[in-house]
Amino acid sequence: MRRTCLTERANHAASAIQRIPVTRVEGRVSGLSGLSVEITGLSGQVSVGDRLDLATRAGCSVPAEIVGFNHGAARAMAFAPLGGLGPGSAARASVRLAGPALPGARNGAALAVADSWLGRVVDPLGRPLDGRGPLPAGVPRPVRAPAPPAATRARLGPRFDLGVRSLDCFTTCRQGQRLGLFAGSGIGKSTLLGMLARQSACDVAVLALVGERGREVREFMEDELKEGLARAVVVVATSDTPPLMRREAAYAAMAVAEHFRDQGASVLLLMDSVTRFCLALREIGLSAGEPPATRGFPPSVFAELPRLLERAGPGLDDAGKPAGAITGLFTVLVEGDDHNEPIADTVRGILDGHVVLDRRIAEAGRYPAVDVLRSLSRAAHGVLSADEAALVRRARAILALHADMADLIRLGAYRPGADAAVDEAVALAPRIEAVLRQDRVEASTTAGAFEQLAEAVNAHGS
Repeated sequence: MRRTCLTERANHAASAIQRIPVTRVEGRVSGLSGLSVEITGLSGQVSVGDRLDLATRAGCSVPAEIVGFNHGAARAMAFAPLGGLGPGSAARASVRLAGPALPGARNGAALAVADSWLGRVVDPLGRPLDGRGPLPAGVPRPVRAPAPPAATRARLGPRFDLGVRSLDCFTTCRQGQRLGLFAGSGIGKSTLLGMLARQSACDVAVLALVGERGREVREFMEDELKEGLARAVVVVATSDTPPLMRREAAYAAMAVAEHFRDQGASVLLLMDSVTRFCLALREIGLSAGEPPATRGFPPSVFAELPRLLERAGPGLDDAGKPAGAITGLFTVLVEGDDHNEPIADTVRGILDGHVVLDRRIAEAGRYPAVDVLRSLSRAAHGVLSADEAALVRRARAILALHADMADLIRLGAYRPGADAAVDEAVALAPRIEAVLRQDRVEASTTAGAFEQLAEAVNAHGS
């Protein structure tokens, strides 16, 4: 994969940072309240986002991060349980007080990603979770880097083959596009993510499992991802980990994706889920003293969402040669199937399209349970041919008319022959539904999907 000038500059800056002398500063724990730790003695020496180590009474070290200040005392949250900490426990930070800065690389908030991470499962701090030995370290890169500048960022690339017929036809995706996957619980979201990881036309897949149940992680790895793991990096923070770890899983996965993007790769980033990332941010914000706002979410949650999501997409346009791109699919868990709740509404407004999974479709046994009438790609017009666009419009119209008349048809209130358009919808809708139905191990291409859709739509009267 081609290494761009951007990567070389970032590597040079990161190496320069590593050569800056490090100063050790120390404070003391003065109080613990809920998830937060108050530390005195660090005022003026650390800032929000800096990393530090808390010494337990058993001699162990607990990594933590500064999340705020209160009357001169630093307020921190830990990446691990707080057992063994108490008033007087030491809090030590390594601070680089001068020198060049790599944007987003706070003291210690970096990840040494390497190409050899492919096929590995890691935690948000870059530690291996798969029992396959230590991870080779690359050049440190910031965990919370800014998004590429809008004025110099490359445009969306060509069509991106997702390998799922319902998505490739009705929410056609482009390289570098960001789609939201909106679903309630138990509708087949994990199965769909596994299909995307295995079958999409990407060079590298990065999966962020944020707040997942521990039992499901191994099942997902072995049942859904087994064939695609060789080209993937999986970042995991289970539901029982502290909120900082769950939040950091999203940042770390984005940093891993940026590493491969900056080398010219086409990266597919699958994040499950943005909702649990926001719940972790809510815990952190409330513990830091922020006031609750919309449905209990503090304002910082809605400020942080675009900072994360805007990092996905195309890289910089380097001397006329487009860099790699991060094509992102971000799942959103909708509470009670309410697609207008605050997180879902905010994410939908940031991303370039949305895919809706419907419980009624899943209950009817059609998987993936994509509701194509409520799903939309805002960038599809740039890659669909005139014939393809017309085909999709016609298929949507048939499905919409059939949905409108479904109750009358079911009750026997509609008599065949009363309306030619309805007769056509009754005949063709089941054929279109058959195209949308796809087994989890069934491979598909965009060209093949449109060919099958055309056969279904043009079958009436043939």
